[in-house]
Amino acid sequence: MSEDQPQLRVVLAKLGFDGHDRGIKIVARILRDAGMEVIYLGLRQSYKNVVNAVEQEDADAVGLSMHNASHMTLAPKMVDALAEAGLEVPVIVGGIVPDEDVLPLTEKGVAAILGPGASAEEVAQTVRDAVAAIQ
Repeated sequence: MSEDQPQLRVVLAKLGFDGHDRGIKIVARILRDAGMEVIYLGLRQSYKNVVNAVEQEDADAVGLSMHNASHMTLAPKMVDALAEAGLEVPVIVGGIVPDEDVLPLTEKGVAAILGPGASAEEVAQTVRDAVAAIQ
């Protein structure tokens, strides 16, 4: 991060009943190490909680971790909830997303999808690129 570049603020959350949080905690560390401020909301969050956090923290992006095959329902609903609140922030999904679901998710407004094995550099750059695309 250069001095002329503001620190990015990223809200990370697990929507619904998915209780697998090891990956999102690793992503939080990766983003912090890359110079970003991370607001980790934890497990079993609602859309409203995420929207409120984005508003209160003036966040630049939302990262959702999906490991229970709910990505096709929950991720687009998160995109819609942010839009309804008048918030233009990219939603990035990480986790288990089959290749055939990537295009439909991006068509529904998800900015990027990161799968298992994404490098730290790829994770951080994906967030930077997603934020830059809407600015």
